[in-house]
Amino acid sequence: MAQFDPAAATAAYLAQLPPEAHVKAQHYTQGGHWLLLWGFIISVLAAWVIIRTGVLTKVGQGVERKKARPFLASFAVAAVFVAFSWLLELPWSVYSNWWRQKQYGLTSQAFGGWLTENLMGTAISIVFTAIFLALLYVLIRRARRLWWLWAGGLTAGFIVFGMLLAPIYIEPLFNKYTPAPPGAVRDEVVAMAKSVGIPSDKIFVYNGSKQSNAYTANVSGLGGSARVAMSDVMFKKGADIAEVRGVVGHEMGHYAHQHSLWITGIFAVLAVIAFFIVDRTFPWFAQALNAKGVTGIADPAGLPVLAVIMAVLGLVGGPITNTLIREVESDADRYSLVNFNEPDGLAKALVKTIEYRAATPSKLEEVLFYDHPAVSVRVRRAMYWKATHPKS
Repeated sequence: MAQFDPAAATAAYLAQLPPEAHVKAQHYTQGGHWLLLWGFIISVLAAWVIIRTGVLTKVGQGVERKKARPFLASFAVAAVFVAFSWLLELPWSVYSNWWRQKQYGLTSQAFGGWLTENLMGTAISIVFTAIFLALLYVLIRRARRLWWLWAGGLTAGFIVFGMLLAPIYIEPLFNKYTPAPPGAVRDEVVAMAKSVGIPSDKIFVYNGSKQSNAYTANVSGLGGSARVAMSDVMFKKGADIAEVRGVVGHEMGHYAHQHSLWITGIFAVLAVIAFFIVDRTFPWFAQALNAKGVTGIADPAGLPVLAVIMAVLGLVGGPITNTLIREVESDADRYSLVNFNEPDGLAKALVKTIEYRAATPSKLEEVLFYDHPAVSVRVRRAMYWKATHPKS
């Protein structure tokens, strides 16, 4: 019997897609890198337009004349800022989040459906973002020199709050989630969950094909609200039991290792650093943006200035967050392989994700732009696992 060759097996899996499919995926992926830059430029332009209109100063002054509390004034200003930003950036959102997906065959959703869901998401975002920003300005006013330190805790609290609420109240507004139906898949998933001590009633299927044709699954929620969800696209694209084991095993890894909490902690630390930089650079950016009428960092009318600084930091810090998330994703792959030993199932599933994430980027491209390890890397790791851990 010929010795198993992990490198050859990896190449064979990648060759399951024709060259033109790989080229298309590469164009889509690398085009997405440019979208980051253009999206940044458009968000900065939107913030500049809002500054030039002076609308936030007028809103703040109008609320204050009614002798409302500063919290309400900050809330009103933040809500107007988010809504105005959404309106200014809507044409770009239509192109980048709907039209482009349509061009590449990654969505079958009609524009009306997309716009309706976008409006729903924006309405939810206005409420939660305005509350967060209003509380942030409370910290800026009261904590003064150390507000940026407390802001990290506020950020962590909101992330946790959002994770708790999302599976129960928000995600069902956009998709229908049902327990995996009776049959071989459900039986296998329940057995997997029991084997690693995960509640078997936390496995769901949702109609993800409503928005996207991408082959995917995810974990959402926290504590009692946490769940593993598989998009129905998985089954429309012919996922077999081995693929389900590989993919669900990966998502169970996120659940079992509480990656959501790790990510929350990491982002809280990054938020402290980001807000510290905001505190130190706000006057310079305010001057550069010609933010006349803004009295200082504690003035909610300066929110566009704060948003521009955060946009700059988000663009520059993207490789850092991507690297951290790649480590989490690698850990979930290891969990799947260690606990369920389904390297071929995982590899088959990964190949189906190439259409929206090119398989063989350069190392620099992966570091800068990929929030998951490249498919070629993940398949190769699975094949090396197979070589050293043969099934009995």
